[in-house]
Amino acid sequence: MAMIAPSRRVRRTPFSDGVEAAGVKGYTVYNHMLLPTVFRSIEEDYRHLKTAVQVWDVACERQIELRGPDAARLMQMLTPRDLRGMLPGQCYYVPIVDETGGMLNDPVAVKLAEDRWWISIADSDLLLWVKAIAHGWRLDVLVDEPDVSPLAVQGPLADDLMARVFGDGVRDVRFFRFGVFDFQGRSLVIARSGYSKQGGFEIYVEGTDIGMPLWNALMEAGRDLDVRAGCPNLVERIEGGLLSYGNDMTRENTPHECGLGRFCNTQTAIGCVGRDALLRVAMEGPVRQIRPIAIEGDAVPICDQAWPLMDGLHQVGRITSAAWSPDYETNVAIGMVRMTHWNAGTELDVVLPDGSIRPVTVYESFWQ
Repeated sequence: MAMIAPSRRVRRTPFSDGVEAAGVKGYTVYNHMLLPTVFRSIEEDYRHLKTAVQVWDVACERQIELRGPDAARLMQMLTPRDLRGMLPGQCYYVPIVDETGGMLNDPVAVKLAEDRWWISIADSDLLLWVKAIAHGWRLDVLVDEPDVSPLAVQGPLADDLMARVFGDGVRDVRFFRFGVFDFQGRSLVIARSGYSKQGGFEIYVEGTDIGMPLWNALMEAGRDLDVRAGCPNLVERIEGGLLSYGNDMTRENTPHECGLGRFCNTQTAIGCVGRDALLRVAMEGPVRQIRPIAIEGDAVPICDQAWPLMDGLHQVGRITSAAWSPDYETNVAIGMVRMTHWNAGTELDVVLPDGSIRPVTVYESFWQ
């Protein structure tokens, strides 16, 4: 296997020493940082995630901080989701769109105070877009990337592990809410959120000096819980319908095409730069949309390019993520499908990279 050459363009994280000691076997590059992709094997990591608890280095989920009197106004300009009712202490999943309504990112917005927000971003250079909007509109707001590195704790035993390190009060944090908890004299924002359907938390670690002490404390506290280092799991995220920006959606897609129309309050999200474009989309409806798809046959290869979905000789969509699911004993996949073929039960064909053709079935809902 070729290695990823280290440089200042591909940054290590405050937890990289722990990741390497745990025997990481693969990385990808995400927001110019290392993101682990596998430890033991994708299938073994998948099974463990569903039964125990894992600690994930997701420092690559960089934060964009908005601070100042116009912070809330800028945040609303970025997203078609209506944020007027959002309170400090809440987290919102927010599609970020450009002036055409195209998806630029699908982050989680963390409202720390009325005049201070974090945007926990997916893999795109969103910071430059946000700074341009703030400058172009001459808003009274500071836009920057703070030294904040998320560490996730995911799995059915996540509550037990977190309570051992942060106290039982962490169990009371509600879904997509956050609290502030102490670790070695430092106050850390901890949200009940994460990139899995197994439940868990994301710890927003400010600075680099407590990265490894926190990692080690979680590992030590969870020995009898079979805690392991882990990472976002390809199979589990497809089963749960968790989309990957840059894979399942890009700037060419609107939120409605990505199944995120419920997060677009275009009638009330006044100020969003893509609002007019999305109003037209909302009225007319999308002509293609994300759908769960099952692929027949043995395990498919890694989907590192879009696979054509065919109805006879006509392409009617494409598959963007796929993997063999041990629990459902089929290949689970995410695809963008034309409205003429997206109904549940529709049978199509997919063309794999080797030229072979497999039957597929469109589903109505994801597996988890």
